[in-house]
Amino acid sequence: TRNKRNISAGEVDEGKREYRVRTESELNTVARVRDVVLRTQRDPATGRMHRVRVGDIAKVEFGHKRRDARIRNRGENAIVVNAIRDTGANVIETMQGIRKIVDDLNRDVLPGAGLVMNQVRDDTVYIKFAIGLVTQNIWAGGTLAAIILLLFLRSFGATAVISLAIPVSIVGSFVALAALGRSINVISLAGIAFAVGMVVDAAIVVLENIYRHREMGKSRLEGAVQGAGEVWGAILVSALTTVVVFAPILVMDLVVGQLFRDIAVALSIAVLLSLVVSITVVPSLAYRLIGDKTQEKANRRTIPGIDHFARGFVRFVTGFSRVTVGNRFIGAIVILSVCGLAAFGTWLYLPKLSYLPSGNQNFVLAIANPPPGYNLKTLNNMATKVENMTRRYWAEPGEKPKKCPEWYSRVAIDGGSLWPLKIEKCNNGDVRMEQFWFVARSTSTFMGSSATDPTRAKELETILRRAIFSEPGTFGFARQRSLFGRGFGGSEIIDLDITGPNLEDLLALAREAVGILRVEMPQSEGNQIRPRPGLELGAPEVRVIPNLMRLADVGLTARDLGLSIDAFNDGLRVTEVTRGSKRIDLSLMGPSRQVQSTQGVGNLPVVTRTGQILPVSSLARIEVTEGPTMIRHLERVRTVTLQIRPSSDIALEEAIQKVQEKVVDPLIKKGLPPGVRLTMSGTADELNKTWDAMLFNLIVAVLVVYLVMAILFESFIFPLVIMFSVPLATAGGVAGLSILNIWTFQALDMLTLLGFVILIGTVVNNAILLVHQTLHHVRVESMDAIDAIAESTHNRIRPIFMSTLTSVFGMLPLVMIPGAGSELYRGLGSVVLGGLALSAVLTLLIIPPLLSFTAPLLRRQRGSMQYAAADPVASAAE
Repeated sequence: TRNKRNISAGEVDEGKREYRVRTESELNTVARVRDVVLRTQRDPATGRMHRVRVGDIAKVEFGHKRRDARIRNRGENAIVVNAIRDTGANVIETMQGIRKIVDDLNRDVLPGAGLVMNQVRDDTVYIKFAIGLVTQNIWAGGTLAAIILLLFLRSFGATAVISLAIPVSIVGSFVALAALGRSINVISLAGIAFAVGMVVDAAIVVLENIYRHREMGKSRLEGAVQGAGEVWGAILVSALTTVVVFAPILVMDLVVGQLFRDIAVALSIAVLLSLVVSITVVPSLAYRLIGDKTQEKANRRTIPGIDHFARGFVRFVTGFSRVTVGNRFIGAIVILSVCGLAAFGTWLYLPKLSYLPSGNQNFVLAIANPPPGYNLKTLNNMATKVENMTRRYWAEPGEKPKKCPEWYSRVAIDGGSLWPLKIEKCNNGDVRMEQFWFVARSTSTFMGSSATDPTRAKELETILRRAIFSEPGTFGFARQRSLFGRGFGGSEIIDLDITGPNLEDLLALAREAVGILRVEMPQSEGNQIRPRPGLELGAPEVRVIPNLMRLADVGLTARDLGLSIDAFNDGLRVTEVTRGSKRIDLSLMGPSRQVQSTQGVGNLPVVTRTGQILPVSSLARIEVTEGPTMIRHLERVRTVTLQIRPSSDIALEEAIQKVQEKVVDPLIKKGLPPGVRLTMSGTADELNKTWDAMLFNLIVAVLVVYLVMAILFESFIFPLVIMFSVPLATAGGVAGLSILNIWTFQALDMLTLLGFVILIGTVVNNAILLVHQTLHHVRVESMDAIDAIAESTHNRIRPIFMSTLTSVFGMLPLVMIPGAGSELYRGLGSVVLGGLALSAVLTLLIIPPLLSFTAPLLRRQRGSMQYAAADPVASAAE
């Protein structure tokens, strides 16, 4: 069949190709159609029956419908086959099956037809690179964490005891994920990589406390049992706060909620397993592996410089805490100053929001919307011109990408510079295209390309964009394909919808808005604008306006007239016929090339019910005019949409504000035509919904953590003291993100925002250690409140910094090592790193003076027989 369309001036039918291969099946089908009886009439004089068959008045033959698109791949004609996997199907297994089928076709079927099938798109390449990078980061993070432990403990046995928590927790996480029916993907692996540094926290606290008891002269068994039992409550609270903080986001129905679940489940399982390891495996191994002289030998293994700095830092923190605890006025000033500076820094440096990271896939998709009125031949010439402009970038078959020197790959990040060390970009020549294809259709042209070097795919955007805009009056996009979105939607797009009743008013307003956008968001900076459907009513159009009175006179309807014109123009589909196992359209059409020009429409014949033949011009008015190529509706109202793709170094929130302030507000202030509205949708709308949901979940997470601590501490006051560490972590997270932005742009997208949720559950761990140890000294050892606060600060400095540094260095590879998939979790990692690092220092500064304000409450519990036998938190846990 032929597709219905308007006839443009000068269009010729170049696509029609008829094959007259007469197989037995085709001959049978043709014969059956020819024998279809259209009319039967008896001759009254002779009594004979006269039958009119299809074959008597028409020519029946097999053919091909007119071509409505041209597809080329690397300069050769091609056919595109899309494979879409079922929902829930594993993409790697699906791609393996596709490769096998392609190999089978190329070996057994296609050679006979002179065809070759090439795979031009493979999502698993990116996935495998990303999984490989995360796996590498897990090994690197675990190694760095073990080295930090060795620097602190100076004992291979003690380091081995704690390091054992890493493989046990990670392997157990894989098993638990499989048992829960969740797949291993880049996001869940990133969650496990984050857990590498966190799973040793509980083991560090337990082992360090065992060390402390051994130093007090206790035996191996007493040290292991009492050391683990004393901190059991603290590590339980720490683990629970880390896990329960994810409860609100596990029930999110938005897109980001599905991504959060993978990280949340992976982290929660790893932390819970580490809790079990720390309270069972660590004391047992400490009893077996740590001898009586281990601590004595470790103290003799000094590291010049580091040890002097550590001892000086401990003396400073201990002395500072005694001053702030002993003088409430100074303590209040310190608390207000630290919290005030943290809040001001957060407000000042908090970056703008974005929706989701786009990823770094090796695939660039481009679309060109030419001026209206271009027919297929003109579009094909335009696409061929683009093809010729990009031809010099095509790689030869089997050509390998040029690589930068190995030292550059280790130092440079994202092809840029690492502050404060400035590095020139590696010059390895022009980017080479592994694939290039285009699809030319009647209204637009699509292009796709991939690079031989996956890390340089983004450079293809400039090449394709330059080729697209070489055609005057053309709008289009050229953008690296987003991980979270199909086609050109992606995760960073603003739809400016101009809605109203009058299409001419909408187009005039859209043209004015595009003029402003080109000034405020120039294309030279990477911003792109795509109007849908277009900015002009310039598509040539032939309108046939029926004369209803004249049609009624000859017994026809407007529908009859339209069907007659369709039959002579592009053909009219009548029904389907069966040939073998296939169903083929049966179309009715007039003689070939009946209409050679737009004026010929008026001469098309129309048969009336009485058999009279009249031209179309006698039954209708023919107008050659212009019209839209497409009429777009939003909520049943005519709409012109401007799709705005901001530059990759501009946050989506900043772009939304610019569009609102520079385009929407001035146009509204100037005055809109009656019934016209300006609204923003797309991911701009999704960003607002997600931010509102995340803000609510952050508040709920804080409340959940507070209530869990209140239950386990049997107090509302002490958890309130601990929660003061949360805003300090927020400032640290913002600082970490700001430092990352020094050498590579990283917006505060929704995955990065998850880092602040993680911080709520993790940064309270240090404060929990201080508060729990203070309560232990007061309740069990009957110490004075002020002395207990100072002593707990001195005792917990080492485990706090051991756990913080192992977490920081365990996550550091996720932030520092670039590669496929790193753009997904790099921002999240920088937030967690910055929050943990800053809160570790600031918590030691403000928690002791805060505890001093609770001294009356502590003194009432001093030496209480209720707590002399057991720790309340441990009792609650039991």
